[in-house]
Amino acid sequence: MPKHTTIFRKFLVSYLIILIIPSIAGFVSYRTSISVTQSISIENSVTQLQRSQEILERRMVEVEGFTRQLALNPDLNKLMNERKQGDEVNVYGIWSMVKQVTPFSQTNDFLQNYFIYLNNYDVIFTQGSAYFRPEHYYQNFRYTELTLEEWKTSVLGRTHRSEIMPLSSYMSNSKQTSVITYMQSLPLDSFNGSSPATVVVIINEENISNLLAGLEDRYGGWAHISDAQGNTIGLRGISEENAKRLSSDKSLDASLTSQFYQDDLVITIHSDKNGWTYRAGIPRQVLMENANQIKYITWLVTGIALVLGLLAGMLLSYRNSAPINRLLGVMKEQFGKDGISERNEYDFLHGNISHMITSNRQLEHELNRQLPLVRDGFLKRLIAGEFHTAEEIGAAAAQADMSFSSGVGYVGILRINGYSGMDTVDILNELSAARLILKQALAEQVSGLPMTDLGSDRIVMIWAAQAEESVHDVLRQRIADMLERLTQVAYNEYKISITAAFGDAFAMMMDASHSYEQAKQTIEYAEFASKQNMLWFGDSRLETATYYYPLDIEQRLISTIRAGDPDEANRMVLSVMEKNTENQQLSPEMKQQLIGELKGTLLKLLDQKAFMESDLLHTLKNQIISIQASDVLSVIQEQLSETVQALCSVINSKKNHAHIQTVEAIKRFIAEMYGDSELTLYRIAEKVERPEKYISQLFKEVTDINVSDYLEMIRIEQASFLLRTDACTVDEIAARVGYNSSHSFRRAFKRVMGIAPSSYRQSINI
Repeated sequence: MPKHTTIFRKFLVSYLIILIIPSIAGFVSYRTSISVTQSISIENSVTQLQRSQEILERRMVEVEGFTRQLALNPDLNKLMNERKQGDEVNVYGIWSMVKQVTPFSQTNDFLQNYFIYLNNYDVIFTQGSAYFRPEHYYQNFRYTELTLEEWKTSVLGRTHRSEIMPLSSYMSNSKQTSVITYMQSLPLDSFNGSSPATVVVIINEENISNLLAGLEDRYGGWAHISDAQGNTIGLRGISEENAKRLSSDKSLDASLTSQFYQDDLVITIHSDKNGWTYRAGIPRQVLMENANQIKYITWLVTGIALVLGLLAGMLLSYRNSAPINRLLGVMKEQFGKDGISERNEYDFLHGNISHMITSNRQLEHELNRQLPLVRDGFLKRLIAGEFHTAEEIGAAAAQADMSFSSGVGYVGILRINGYSGMDTVDILNELSAARLILKQALAEQVSGLPMTDLGSDRIVMIWAAQAEESVHDVLRQRIADMLERLTQVAYNEYKISITAAFGDAFAMMMDASHSYEQAKQTIEYAEFASKQNMLWFGDSRLETATYYYPLDIEQRLISTIRAGDPDEANRMVLSVMEKNTENQQLSPEMKQQLIGELKGTLLKLLDQKAFMESDLLHTLKNQIISIQASDVLSVIQEQLSETVQALCSVINSKKNHAHIQTVEAIKRFIAEMYGDSELTLYRIAEKVERPEKYISQLFKEVTDINVSDYLEMIRIEQASFLLRTDACTVDEIAARVGYNSSHSFRRAFKRVMGIAPSSYRQSINI
């Protein structure tokens, strides 16, 4: 084997050691994970059971809160305290309460089936219905194990204080089910044998057992809920007989949260709120399956990792040793084989590289000597705008060993007066001395001020703002004060007259070149426009060679018009026009270029689908093209404003069309489903795939009528047609047009038509 493979073997051994150490740690972790898998599964199961407990108790608290709201309802309190006069019944008050309690069933599935019993009127009313005889209610909704009299005695005739009847067989409209019953007497402080009113909430056992479905679906286990007396409240995946047998088994310790019982892990939780017991069982083999799965996956992953790690180690060993071998070969050719031994390749490389570093210190010294030239080149590139990104500027500044306290500031040009057009050797030498004097004076006043020469008689300066300075006041004043002192010192001591010119402030280093160009214009302007020693670009009305319309403003303008906001779009256009006329005077060529850019932006929008499908496409295109740069700015601005308004109108028209289509879809759905008594705003929203609040507001805005009023109008119109053409009874017509009771139908019909249904039918037949 060749000698250079020694390095390869050293790398490979190192990688193998690194690979073995985590493998040992992984094995220990694997053994630990197997031992804790069971406890993790238990914790997850306990957490899931506790979550089901929290949800169930929260729902029961909502049920209790529902009864408390009823206890505070003034209309219900008035009904409870009324005295019945003969056979008279406060029908209006009862139906008013029916309307008030109906929405509660939409907020909690535990409140889908409840009724309120008024003792004084012997009336039961529910959401949407009222039974003036309890016997009528009992015919449709009853407990199979209670007779009518037993039901009246135990449910209607007693005082209840948050009482819960355990799981019982129940008939609901001839449908067999199991329910638990929550009962509360009103008012809440009723203690005698009877009370003015009783609220009874009938909770379907399926609603409770669905909360426990996660344990059965996830683990194939079972769950059971019982009250403090051991009566079943809900169960899932186990029969009631087996659940009671398990609870009565003395070998099961009821005080333990988790324990193994036969082939199941049994989890038991006791509620501190109502004394209920929540118990769930998970088959033991499920836990072992999880452990086995971890074992198989661990061995598989470990085996694959070892193989891949070995291959990666060989690859990395070759890749890392190859450069060293090549470097070693170059060193041997360059310096010979003297000093190299069988096991000392690294010492050989170290010695020769150290010699190379020592030999090249002169080069390093030369590079340091050239650093001012590098800095000067960096500054010249910066003001010339040769950098394309902020990262590029940062890298070049780091190379030149320069840093800026902030990314904002001014670019200024300092000109030595009196030497224009003089290029003799003596004059150039004198100018070089003057520039050196000015640079030293500036460096004494401002430490680290970036400066570079511009020709023979000018110096370019970059004044960056300090962290505590504001570009528009403090920094500008500091520059003015320092240059005032420099002017006095230069003239009094050296008879050097100078003029300084500054561009506008830049907000980032990328914009320093723009400020520099403005400073150049200002220094040229200073030769004939003023005798001042210092001028600012913003203080001189110059004819500029460019215009203000950056790319981000164009993108924002496009986005604003797409959103259909004409006010904001016109504000942006006005801002661009003001920016180009406030502190500068555009040349005719630049004015034409600016207007062309604005027209181009508007023409780009016409490629959007909303405009391509519009009949106004060609009109808008001609309107944009007709804007002439030769017109005065006020006329151009007005034309741009009208065009923006027209574009936004097209967008808003598209939006209105979409709104009308949505409303028409709502109307069609109502026309199809008006006969369904369960038709709600939620179902309508679900059909048109929009939020409920959105369609409610949208329908009102478009049609000037609420959705509920429109539904009622459609139902009454159809009912009027049936009354004219059909021999059905009023009750049958009420059911066909979507009303749960004929009484509510009669009230709605009279409210809309101003006449009762029977009277309406008689007037047609006359």
